[in-house]
Amino acid sequence: MPSPGAIAARRRIDFSKELAAKGWYHSFELPDGTLIDGFMTVQQQKRRYAQFPIPGDLRGKRLLDIGAWDGWFSFEAERRGAEVTALDCVELPTFLDVRARLGSKVDYRIMDFYELPAAGLGTFDIVFFLGVLYHIRHPLLALEIVCALTREVAIVDSFVTDPEDWREHTGEIPSMEFYELDELGNQFGNWFGPSVACLMGMCRAAGFARVEFLGTGDHHAVVACYRKWEPPPAKPSKQAPEVLTVENARTNGINFSTRKSEEYISCVFRADREPVTPELLRLEIDGFGAAALFVTPEGGAWRGTFFLTPGLDAGWHTVRLRFADSGWSREFRIALDAPLSVERLELKDVYDGVAWTKGEVRVGERGFVSCWVRGLPENADRANVRVFLGPRPLQVNYVGEPDTEGCRQVNALVPSEAAKGEQTIRVQCGGTSAETRLVVQ
Repeated sequence: MPSPGAIAARRRIDFSKELAAKGWYHSFELPDGTLIDGFMTVQQQKRRYAQFPIPGDLRGKRLLDIGAWDGWFSFEAERRGAEVTALDCVELPTFLDVRARLGSKVDYRIMDFYELPAAGLGTFDIVFFLGVLYHIRHPLLALEIVCALTREVAIVDSFVTDPEDWREHTGEIPSMEFYELDELGNQFGNWFGPSVACLMGMCRAAGFARVEFLGTGDHHAVVACYRKWEPPPAKPSKQAPEVLTVENARTNGINFSTRKSEEYISCVFRADREPVTPELLRLEIDGFGAAALFVTPEGGAWRGTFFLTPGLDAGWHTVRLRFADSGWSREFRIALDAPLSVERLELKDVYDGVAWTKGEVRVGERGFVSCWVRGLPENADRANVRVFLGPRPLQVNYVGEPDTEGCRQVNALVPSEAAKGEQTIRVQCGGTSAETRLVVQ
């Protein structure tokens, strides 16, 4: 529990009187020579902007400024050539005043932050999320929304609890303070105060590939959150990983759903190096980077688990993997929110998966059956294809690619205690099934 001294220190972070006296948060130097003296000076704003790792020339870039307030950062980005959308929860006369004086074309939107995903604004090359995070009731969800809207980089600025000594906490569990009422700055609506490590960790957990610390000052920290990895080396010093499978870590299939609160990608690969650590891995989904959570050895190979990065459209996506010092692996495909459409299934042939004898299967320690099925959809996988031996469901461990006749191999394990004799074997997918007879020996 915070000490009374800590609570008193948080309450002293209060600039409401100064802001009320100024009437403006941002300062402006207008083309007609007018000077608007706000709480933040023009010099402070320029120094802050200069921290951002974005091009000086923003022509051709779309930029979103969330929580624009009086709009200095929106108008500065527009001055540098960006097509800017500015967002706030209330319409501010100060923003409208400056926009009119500048003859600005900034698209000013008034909406609640959580309305953004359904607003139809599209995605943006650059997102400013400055001084907003600690006002949000659900900070990790907020960062996921920001990540989904970002194509290149998001600049995140937030109040932090340890701006001066955060490096002394390296190795400690990141922490966040919760303010139920007006403990931070005597202002209701300041909900959270993360440590610097917590801020950076949340940005990574939200789905950004990499997070760069830019600086601290005045109780705040600024980080750059990138959707993409750094470019691969021009002359790789290591061989690319040999990727064996890319699958849903929960279902072992190739299908993923945005309706699930958490989805992770599991990638099994071989490597000519040891050890393999998460920091070495660079997974990419349609150009967006996905950070590795952990890596474990698995039968002469490695299994890496990664975030499914937010902001992907429904449909098929290409996945590939590299090391920090290697080129890319071969590509795999995954399906996101893809419907399972099956018109008709045909169970063409059934074989013993070991002896390869047709129409029968021999049970034992390695007993399994191989079915050749026509009509399975493109996104059929181990999670949505089911095999039944009589009434008994079998464990499906492989769904292959279509052959020249459109048939796909489906392998399922047959337990040693399976009843002997002739039985029905049935393959089911998407509410449709096909069956034939099989002799169990």
